[in-house]
Amino acid sequence: MATEDYLDDIHIRILRVTEDLRAIQRQLNCAAMEAPGDPELMEALSQLPEMDSLQVLKSALDQMRHFLWFYMQVMNNESEAGDSLRQSIRQKAPEDIVLSAEASFLEKFKGIAETAMLRYLSESKNRKPN
Repeated sequence: MATEDYLDDIHIRILRVTEDLRAIQRQLNCAAMEAPGDPELMEALSQLPEMDSLQVLKSALDQMRHFLWFYMQVMNNESEAGDSLRQSIRQKAPEDIVLSAEASFLEKFKGIAETAMLRYLSESKNRKPN
């Protein structure tokens, strides 16, 4: 797939998802406004399946928000460190290293250090020189 086609597909998907999210927000807003006056609707909206699906949506949106923040910091950082970060992202992480309960302290520390470096680089771009 050509780069231009790939980017067009992403752009179209972003537009579609954005419109879907706006439609969901409108529908939830209407339900929230009508529910206080309609006990049956209030009960239906507070049922476990409805709350579970909202929690799944919230979790996915939170994860996407964090990812987009990271992505924009990496792509907008024009420094040499930004280039090295993009290079490290392109490299495939070793499959045997997983940040889980079984991961060693050094592996977890490395992940934390990389996160701190990303934050430092993203914040340094907006700082004023002394």
